[in-house]
Amino acid sequence: MKEVKQQDVNGIAKMKSKGLGDTIEKITKATGIKKLVDKLPGDCGCANRKEMLNKAFPYKQKPNN
Repeated sequence: MKEVKQQDVNGIAKMKSKGLGDTIEKITKATGIKKLVDKLPGDCGCANRKEMLNKAFPYKQKPNN
């Protein structure tokens, strides 16, 4: 899967959230939790958890008119 580079403003992505996983990622970046977790050794599974939450709790997309 190709990853899209997000534009950040003060560490917070400006992309629209696809689902709950994207929103949680934005919150953890804004609060500084993500920086702390990234310093820990090993993989936290954040990317997999984000995708799972996006699929389980997707946001409705407005049709382009």
